[in-house]
Amino acid sequence: MSRKVVVITMLALCAAVPVLASEATTRPEGGSTGTEFTVNGHTFADQESFINSGARCATAQLTPDQIDAIEKEVADYMWSREGLDATGGVIDVYFHVIRRGTGISNGDIPQSQIDAQMNVLNAAYAGTGWSFRLVSVDRTTNASWYTMGQGTRAERDAKRALRKGTADDLNIYTANPGGGLLGWATFPSSYASRPLMDGVVILYSSVPGGTASPYNEGDTATHEVGHWMGLYHTFQGGCTDGDLVGDTPAESSPAYGCPTGRNTCSSPGNDPITNFMDYTDDFCMNQFSGGQDGRMDAQFTTYRFGK
Repeated sequence: MSRKVVVITMLALCAAVPVLASEATTRPEGGSTGTEFTVNGHTFADQESFINSGARCATAQLTPDQIDAIEKEVADYMWSREGLDATGGVIDVYFHVIRRGTGISNGDIPQSQIDAQMNVLNAAYAGTGWSFRLVSVDRTTNASWYTMGQGTRAERDAKRALRKGTADDLNIYTANPGGGLLGWATFPSSYASRPLMDGVVILYSSVPGGTASPYNEGDTATHEVGHWMGLYHTFQGGCTDGDLVGDTPAESSPAYGCPTGRNTCSSPGNDPITNFMDYTDDFCMNQFSGGQDGRMDAQFTTYRFGK
């Protein structure tokens, strides 16, 4: 990975300029309520049921004690180094296509869609100083790995066989987990204990031009890479604790569809529905906040930089 290396004080990190969502108002609920909603051949009662099922993102939820330990570790590391080592740079990407056979119906996505996915990632992170460079693409035909779920033996076997690089390299796996599941990721803090599991898994049809509408513009990868960079969901912690980022307004529950003007907490600001770390449809997502940018830098410095 090639990096730009800058040392920034903790005061400067806390002063990151926020980039907030529009506060125009339309219907507050968003999404398709009461209408059957199908993702990758799996049908839910409606889009709200899909969101509530946990299929939107299967990234493991951390306990409050785990979160507290991570926050303390990052803060201690920042103070010990008097700032950040990494405030952006080029992240090498190893792309692993896990397929059932040849042809796109078997998960064998073409290079054109992989390139489009890389373009979406780079556009999404352009304002953060981070970018992504495709280093290699490999294709593996394995029916068991193709339908792997989060935390399964198939996932472990696939990643142990395919993963490349070190802590600051991104491995993306496309597969067909089933059940309407879109993807999951590992957090930076888990790399030291489980390096071979590190990376992002996404539904193959969520890449640009795929069939998993309305999640087929490539922002499932954007969202999961956000976790890989150390971000939580905007609605994590609800109205009380939030996502530990100061400039993302509190949100009591995940948003879906594109419910402009939604406001579920009494604290200032409408819900951050256009943030990549919410659950809205791909077309609705378009930003990270300044505070999220600073958090990614701190997490990368602590757990990935040079590791």
